[in-house]
Amino acid sequence: MASTSPPSVAGSDAIDPQSHDNGAPPARSPSSSSTSPSPSAASAVDFLTLCHRLKATKRAGWVKREVKDPESIADHMYRMGIMALIASDMPGIDRDRCVKMAIVHDIAEAIVGDITPTDGVPKLEKSRREREALDHMCKLLGGGPRAKELESLWMEYEENSTPEAKVVKDFDKVEMILQALEYETEQGKDLEEFFQSTVGKFQTDVGKAWALEIASRRKQR
Repeated sequence: MASTSPPSVAGSDAIDPQSHDNGAPPARSPSSSSTSPSPSAASAVDFLTLCHRLKATKRAGWVKREVKDPESIADHMYRMGIMALIASDMPGIDRDRCVKMAIVHDIAEAIVGDITPTDGVPKLEKSRREREALDHMCKLLGGGPRAKELESLWMEYEENSTPEAKVVKDFDKVEMILQALEYETEQGKDLEEFFQSTVGKFQTDVGKAWALEIASRRKQR
């Protein structure tokens, strides 16, 4: 899912000249003191100001289907975090890591926007843009353990390299089809393509079970 690209970041570290303004104040470039173990107050506020774009940017899959008052990127990530929090215990799964991963997995979209397959951007180019954006955000945060953790979580999700990443990947799809069902119910739309895009792609028992429940409720409408 995607939305119109957010604006580029001001300063020498700006990376996305094609983005455009969505109302968030420009973020400042990281200061020379940004190598401290913990982010300074200034670095933290700069980072959080950039994250405002996640709240302000609507998910373009819904925008393109002319959904009224569509969710933002931050809306989507928040409910994924709740999913990770309430899911039943799963052997070998670190719940806390799933919650953290859910709330950072789309964080690079604060800069590059939520790029969809219909945008015509090759997968490798999309990954390159998002990785470059993530690097900028980690520098803005000031480096150190918090930035390294953010990077680790994002890369783990991106590479689908752990059981936690597979759970969160499934929650990403589950949240989308649940939102699609809600928009169908509330606005009388047919959003079948969003359901079809997830068929056969769930990797975990919890993802499959929740998707089946959503599909069952959709049939009963």
